[in-house]
Amino acid sequence: MALKKKKSPVALKMHVKAGDTVQVIAGNDKGKVGEIVRAFPKLSKVIVRGVNIKTKHVKPKQEGESGRIETIEYPIHSSNVMLYSEKQKVASRICYTFTEDGRKVRKLVKTGEIID
Repeated sequence: MALKKKKSPVALKMHVKAGDTVQVIAGNDKGKVGEIVRAFPKLSKVIVRGVNIKTKHVKPKQEGESGRIETIEYPIHSSNVMLYSEKQKVASRICYTFTEDGRKVRKLVKTGEIID
């Protein structure tokens, strides 16, 4: 009997990138605004600064060292965040458009603000 080989997940196109300012639209941290620290396109998840914080108890590694409690930001799904306009203070969907010089850029639907 042959074992089935698991396929690795394919990297999906996400509407957000690392460095974008986003607002959480679902979950326990709904309404919080933060910057994306890291993006995981294969999992379609992002880590947002100050959002989804969990505590982790770390055992001492060496003798004489004391254990500690760390707070870590855990990933949330990219569908639970929306791009946020700092100028207008509003979250918006995005659309893709081209500039005069032919570059493809992301634009906020509500405000018309160009992100890239």
